Amino acid sequence: MTKGHFKVLPRRMAGVDVVEAATGHAFARHTHEQFGIGLIHQGAQKSLSGRGIVEAEAGDVITVNPGEVHDGAPIGAGRSWRMLYLEPSLVDAVVSDISEGRRTNCEFADPVMRNAALANRFRAIFAVAATAVRPDAMLRWEELAVTLLAEAMCLGPQSSAPVKEPKSIAKARSLIDDDPLASLTLADLARESGLSRFQVVRGFAKATGLTPHAYLVQRRIDIVRRLIAEGTPLAEAAIAGGFADQSHMTRVFVRKYGFSPGLYAQALN
Repeated sequence: MTKGHFKVLPRRMAGVDVVEAATGHAFARHTHEQFGIGLIHQGAQKSLSGRGIVEAEAGDVITVNPGEVHDGAPIGAGRSWRMLYLEPSLVDAVVSDISEGRRTNCEFADPVMRNAALANRFRAIFAVAATAVRPDAMLRWEELAVTLLAEAMCLGPQSSAPVKEPKSIAKARSLIDDDPLASLTLADLARESGLSRFQVVRGFAKATGLTPHAYLVQRRIDIVRRLIAEGTPLAEAAIAGGFADQSHMTRVFVRKYGFSPGLYAQALN
C-alpha cells in the first residue's frame, strides 16, 4: 500500500491511522480532525505550528492538535517520519482517565519535543498500532497510550488563558462549519459577521491561520476523509465533499496529506 515514499498501514486499532513517510514533499497549510503524534527518523524539517515556526530533526517527537494549522518542508534533501493520528474521542477517554475526570479538554504541550524516553515510548506504541494481531494487543495499547499521552500532553493548569476568537469571526466561521457544502461568498461572510470583506479576510486568517476559502476547502476534505474511512467509493466521496470530481479531490488531498485518497482507502477498508 505504498505510493512514492508514503505508506498508510492497515488500521489495526479503532480510531488510529498509521502513516510512514520518507519524502521531500512540501505540505500546503492544512489541519487534521485528529490528534497527531510522530517521530522524525532521518533528516529535518521546518514547519508552521500553532506556536509559530518550528524545526524538528532526527529523534524529535512531533505533534499536532485537532484544527491546528500547520505545513511542513524539508531542511535539505528530505526527511522520514512515522505518525499516529488519533481520533479525539479516543484521546479524550485516555486523558479523562489520567486526570480522573477533572480535565475537560487537552492538547499536546509542544509541537516538537526532544525527549529520548518519550521517543522510545512512541516507538513501542507505533509497533503495536502497526502490527497488533495478538489477543492482548489492546491491553498493551492502552497502557502505552496512558503513559505516552500523560507525558506528551499538557495536563496541568494552563500557563496563560487561550486567545479568544472575536465573535464576529466566530460567526463567519460558523457559517462555513454549519454547511461546508454551501456556495458561500465573501459577501455572505461579511454580512454574517458585520465586517467588511477585507476585515473578514484579515481577521479570519489571524484567528484560524487560513483564509476563508482555504478553511472551506479544509472542511470539505475533512468530510471526504470521514467518508472514505466509512467505505464510501472515492468518486462518491468527492461529490459528497463538494469537489468538482475525483481528480479535484485527489489533488487537494495529496497536497495536504502527501498521499492519495486511494491509498488511504486501501489501508482502512
